[in-house]
Amino acid sequence: MRDKNENTMNIEGKIYQFDLAEKVTGENSKQPGTHYINGTVDIATDASLENIVQVHYTYVTPVYSSGKSNATYTALKQIIDSGKTVINDGYEAATVIKANPSYSVNDFFPQGQEVPVSNPRNEGGFVSIVPETTLHPEGDVGRSKFTVDVIIGSVNEVVPEDGDSYAEIKGYAFDFRNAVLPITLVARNESAIKYFVDLDASPEHPIFTKVWGKIVNTFKKIEKVTESAFGEATVDTVTRRSREFLITGANPVPYEFDTDATITAKEFEKALQDREVYLAETKKRSDEWRASQGNAAASNASPAAQAASAAVKSGGFKF
Repeated sequence: MRDKNENTMNIEGKIYQFDLAEKVTGENSKQPGTHYINGTVDIATDASLENIVQVHYTYVTPVYSSGKSNATYTALKQIIDSGKTVINDGYEAATVIKANPSYSVNDFFPQGQEVPVSNPRNEGGFVSIVPETTLHPEGDVGRSKFTVDVIIGSVNEVVPEDGDSYAEIKGYAFDFRNAVLPITLVARNESAIKYFVDLDASPEHPIFTKVWGKIVNTFKKIEKVTESAFGEATVDTVTRRSREFLITGANPVPYEFDTDATITAKEFEKALQDREVYLAETKKRSDEWRASQGNAAASNASPAAQAASAAVKSGGFKF
């Protein structure tokens, strides 16, 4: 397998809101007493506030292991101390930032459930506070851009009852360690839909390629009206968050799969097996934690553990 696969993002705009906190590692951690910042920053990429993209930071310390100062920590600390947001201070006054996270997933097992939930997440990377004049033109894809190398296992053309058809593309991206991450992408352009459907990707015939596009993260307010026998009707407003990775381009020719220059079938199989082992360990830790809280009995086995050595079935990869 090659050393590095593409997994980059560029998200820029004004801080819509943030939920960041300074914390200190406990005495049982690998580095006790280490200060770090954890939390999220929501970035409004346009003045109309139609696209708001969240970036998650798990563990940002003041210095790297090399001893070099961490500029991202400095920027996040400044946001905590004096950052202005669209919510509290208005769009014009809000702090302007650029972030360069990577695609990731947050895996967890809801109580009583054997199948994991893997929520997409824009994770980590650099962040900096910048002048507004340095932003891409409003509406440009550069304000919420992603580029990923992806192994595609299925393409499904969806025809909704209302709205236009689109292609749902499922596969795996890679993190910086080359661990596989499940990803679902969307193509809405008519020619793009045809292109991906015609690839004829399947677990038996995976397609390895590079795609890029826009992170679309919108909020829709839906009003529910309850009529009353007398007086005014009750109106409840529910905000629903919709997120998709919208493909706007792809390599003219996919990479060759099952070669040393990209990734061999055995390497991909091993990566899938490693993910199953990781999920089994995550499930076990979750069960043990719930047992310690008196919520459930700990489990030493799960379908994920049983599947760890069987990532490939019926001549195809497990997607």
